Amino acid sequence: MSLRVGTMPYDTTDALLDGRVTFDGVPATVASAAIASDLFRRMVVDREFDVAELGLTVHLRLLDVDAPFVAIPAFPARVFRHSCVYVHTASGIERPEDLAGRTVGEFGMYGQDSGVWVKGVLADEYGVTPDRCRWVIGGLDRPAPPFDFVPHPHPDDVHVERAPAGRSLGAMLESGEIDALVSSLAPQCALDGSPHVRRLFEDFETVERDYHRRTGIFPIMHTVVLPRELVAGHPGLARTVYEGYLAAKEAGLERYRTARRVHQVRTMLPWTNALVERTTAEFGADWWPYGIAANRTTLDAFLRHHHEQGLSRRRLGVEDVFVPELLDT
Repeated sequence: MSLRVGTMPYDTTDALLDGRVTFDGVPATVASAAIASDLFRRMVVDREFDVAELGLTVHLRLLDVDAPFVAIPAFPARVFRHSCVYVHTASGIERPEDLAGRTVGEFGMYGQDSGVWVKGVLADEYGVTPDRCRWVIGGLDRPAPPFDFVPHPHPDDVHVERAPAGRSLGAMLESGEIDALVSSLAPQCALDGSPHVRRLFEDFETVERDYHRRTGIFPIMHTVVLPRELVAGHPGLARTVYEGYLAAKEAGLERYRTARRVHQVRTMLPWTNALVERTTAEFGADWWPYGIAANRTTLDAFLRHHHEQGLSRRRLGVEDVFVPELLDT
C-alpha cells in the first residue's frame, strides 16, 4: 500500500514533508496546504488523504455525525491562546471580565480549536461563560461564510450569528462594529499596528506561562486521523503512522537541542537560545509530548470545555477519541 498524507509545515512535521522521516517502509506522498482549514476540508469533504492532520474539534464534531475517522495521539500543532484575543481600543474592555455582554467575533466557526480554549479559559478563570457574549462568525480579513465542512452546533442560550454580507471580522473589529475578536490567525489590522486594536492580554507570555505552571496545560489544537475502515483493514497501521509522526517530532526537537552549541544560528532570531533554555527549564526535554499519558490533563480539559460549550452531545473521554491500540502510549 501507499499512503497519501496531508499535514501542515511545522517543526513537528518538517521531517515528514522533506522525507527525512518515513513510515517504516510504507511508501507515502506528503502534501500540505496554505492554511489548515483548507487541509481539513480536503480530508473531510474530498477524502483526499489516508492520513491527515485535523482540528481536534473537527474530529470531535464528526464523532457525533458518522465518525468517519479514528485519531492517533500525535499533536503536531499546539499554541497557547491567551494571545489570540483582540479588542477594540475604544470598547472599554480592560479585563477579561469586561467581555461579558459584548459582541465577539470568531473566525471560521463558533468554537474552532482556539475558540474552545479561549472560551474554556474565560469561563474557568474569569467567570465569563459563552452565553454572556454575543458571537459573530465570519472571515478574518476578507468576507467569508462559516466553514462548510463541519457541523455548527451551539447551545440555544448562546447567541451566534453570521457576519453581515461583505464584512470581514478584522474590519469590523477595527471599526468598532464588534468589541473583540477570537482568531487562530492574527488579523491584518493588528499586524499593521492599527491604533484601534490591541490584544486583551497584552503581556500574554507572562499570563500564558502562569497558566501553564498552574494547570500543566499546553493547549492542543490538532491531532492526526485516519479513515476508520482503513485502520480496520490494516492492523498495525495506526501505530506505524503514530511512530512516523513521533519520529518527525523528535527530529524537530533535536534541531533545537543540537543548535544550542552554535547559539541557534540556523534560526538567527535574536535570543532564541535564551528562549530555548527557559522553555527547557519549564517544560523539560520534550516540549511537545505525544501519547495519551503525557497529555491526559490537556486532553481532559479540552474534552470538558467542548462538552460544556455544547459542541459534543456527551462528555467524551480519551478512549472515545483515539484508536484503542494506542491508548497505552
